[in-house]
Amino acid sequence: MFPEQLVTIATKLVECCNSRQEAEALNTLYDEACVSVEAAAMGDGGREAVGLDAIRGKHDWWFGAHEVHSASAEGPYLFGDDKFSLIFDMDVTNKESGQRMQMREVGLYTVKDGKIIREEFFYPPMG
Repeated sequence: MFPEQLVTIATKLVECCNSRQEAEALNTLYDEACVSVEAAAMGDGGREAVGLDAIRGKHDWWFGAHEVHSASAEGPYLFGDDKFSLIFDMDVTNKESGQRMQMREVGLYTVKDGKIIREEFFYPPMG
């Protein structure tokens, strides 16, 4: 039903996220020119990170600014020949404020030529 390569990439990303091997995922699954887009600005980096080095910097900022108590990825949910999504649940404490938060977001990924070329994150409304 779905291309084997898409299934393989999506499944591997879930495995990496659930075993806290995000660096492995970036090194093996992402294209050098990948674009990462957040629904809202994160830290000083704005909404968009262009290129694998910028995405690595975004990850470094996130893990430097937050204590991660737990994180999980659910899915993948496949779409067509080149897209999949994951649902992330996180329990983190902001190191600066000490505020503990339970967060949920959806990540939408686009794959081309066997690599992730774009990721977009969607958040629920905050009340």
